[in-house]
Amino acid sequence: MNDLIETRRLPTDWQGAEMQKRIARRYSAERRFKAMGISAIVLSAGFLAFLLIVMVGNGFRGFTQTEMPLQIDFPAVTSGASASQFEGPNADANLQVMGLREIVASSIEIQYGEDGANLFSSGAWTAVSAMILDNPDIVERKATVYLPVSSEIDIAYKSGGTPAAEQKVRQYKDRLSTGFNWNFLSNSDATDPMQVGIWGAFKGSLITMIVTLMLAFPVGVLAALYLEEYAPKNRLTDLIEVSINNLAAVPSIIFGLLGLAVFLNFFGMPRSGALVGGLTLALMTMPVIVISGRNAVKSVPPSIREAALGIGASPLQVVFHHVLPLALPGILTGTIIGMARALGETAPLLMIGMRAFIATPPSGITDPATVLPVQIFLWSDEVDRGFVEKTSAAIIILLLFLLIMNALAIYLRNRFETRW
Repeated sequence: MNDLIETRRLPTDWQGAEMQKRIARRYSAERRFKAMGISAIVLSAGFLAFLLIVMVGNGFRGFTQTEMPLQIDFPAVTSGASASQFEGPNADANLQVMGLREIVASSIEIQYGEDGANLFSSGAWTAVSAMILDNPDIVERKATVYLPVSSEIDIAYKSGGTPAAEQKVRQYKDRLSTGFNWNFLSNSDATDPMQVGIWGAFKGSLITMIVTLMLAFPVGVLAALYLEEYAPKNRLTDLIEVSINNLAAVPSIIFGLLGLAVFLNFFGMPRSGALVGGLTLALMTMPVIVISGRNAVKSVPPSIREAALGIGASPLQVVFHHVLPLALPGILTGTIIGMARALGETAPLLMIGMRAFIATPPSGITDPATVLPVQIFLWSDEVDRGFVEKTSAAIIILLLFLLIMNALAIYLRNRFETRW
């Protein structure tokens, strides 16, 4: 009898050798799991830091440009042009009559010789045009302007290039200088990497995201509310739920084919417009918002609904005055995920023609436009090395756009968040 009692006592004997081994193994497993978790976090942070360092290191040079001075004697080459000719609505027309491109080309040849045409960017004269429009008085005197150099010399001056370009850099080293490239933030696409800008693609992305949000958010939220609060539980609603879950996993290029077939071929909407792009991305984003919206509505405690009904609220008031405000933070979380995915999409927009060369920023939802991911894709496919740093700089702009958009959404989510 005593032996039986002793045997039953052994498993709970915390001082026993076998139990101590089990406890040691348990603690050892916990330490290994903790070490693996910390290693995974450090590895993820390392990859992220590496990505940011590479992007910022390559993209920082894209925000700068190399310039050289050029002296232009405007009174001698413009036949007595006055500042008043370049003020008002006719300023651009007068610049064309003035033949500014030829004036700049002749001034370069006079100062730098026949080889001067290879030193400056092919669109350098546009910098002189902008300078005249900003300060018309410049045409009445001799002035020194700083013009962007060619792409090869710019790369050689910043990080080294071809032997011929490096020789030019050594020859004109005292005249070369690097400054912030404001044109990159204000211009649109161009064939010369020294003249390209991100503003056209940025504005196209902004308009497209606004169209996407205005369509996907209200429709997705209303669909989630109906399916969770009003729709009967039958085979039809089960089929709809399965279909929505499947749509959320469909490859994005399928939505591009749908937009091409429906919006462009069937309805005849303007090609490459932000309206078609927003409609296509809205179809892709809506299932994510519906799924997150249903989960957020389902997480609202039933006592909220019962209390509202108990004080005389109608079913519609219960949903829109009580359930929806409490579920809004979760809905905004799904919206953040969906919009972030839409902002970085390229494949569906390529299918609807938003890969066109857009030299003028869009002014409306029907104007031809492009977006940041497509612009990055097009620049990365260019042969000229000058587009490499511009591609990295555009990626930085895209990441900043994404961070700002997510920060705004997180602020709104925290603003409406309610704890119970």
